[in-house]
Amino acid sequence: MDIGFIGTGVMGRPMAANLAKAGHRLIVHRDTTAAREVLGDTVRYAGSAAEAARDSEAVILMLPDTPDVQEVMGEVLGALRPGTLVIDMSSISPAAEREIADQVAGAGGAHLDAPVSGGEIGAREGTLSIMVGGDAEAVDRARPLFAVLGARTSHIGPSGAGQVAKIANQVVVGLTIEAVAEALHLAEASGVDPAAVQSALMGGFAASRVLEVHGPRMIKGEYEPGFRIRLHRKDLRLAAEAAEGLGTALPGASLVHGLLEAAVDAGLADHDHAALRLLRDHRAVADHA
Repeated sequence: MDIGFIGTGVMGRPMAANLAKAGHRLIVHRDTTAAREVLGDTVRYAGSAAEAARDSEAVILMLPDTPDVQEVMGEVLGALRPGTLVIDMSSISPAAEREIADQVAGAGGAHLDAPVSGGEIGAREGTLSIMVGGDAEAVDRARPLFAVLGARTSHIGPSGAGQVAKIANQVVVGLTIEAVAEALHLAEASGVDPAAVQSALMGGFAASRVLEVHGPRMIKGEYEPGFRIRLHRKDLRLAAEAAEGLGTALPGASLVHGLLEAAVDAGLADHDHAALRLLRDHRAVADHA
């Protein structure tokens, strides 16, 4: 398939690489040093989002936030061919995503919101969990692409439903990261080996993917980003906005959002979200900031 791929960040680069390895023909925006280090000459590079979209059967977006997607779609919409499939794999506002879906339909295309979970590891290994909103026919067209990018694809519901599922995912992940951080801090403050505690917890009801992956990172103090704190802060802001619009409250998510804000203020914005562990120790924050 001819694919326009827009977004060459930490997640986008390995996702594009996997599609190229699977035999798809990609035209990628943006052309950056980091993108060329991963993609080399296996893809073509576009000078604009419109150029990436113009001759593509499918356009995939993997961008940081709602305004980024809205800005790019301003270019993409004018370049779409009838029937082009637009797949937004960014994590953005469900309400904004529904508006974009209407705009794509008005331009003669088909739209899916398909945010992902699994971090850089999942993007690199092609094992992402993909949460999809949109029409079933468009989902079926996209399944060969999703099969390359992820290990699990779930059609959640109509446009915007994928984004709701992703926000829910980020609430669970954020609260669990903080729970693991506090548990390991308690162990360490008690003079007990946190690695032994982490191993023991993995054998019981507290076991989780967060404890498995991020527990050792916290113990070792390794916070190279798989998923940056500033992006998780954005996702929990989206959760707060969605809850406010529904007239409900997410007290736990609000607490963790405040901690992510504190981490950004402490200079940890581009650290992995596991670096919430550092907030338990002001000296550690100073060492890593």
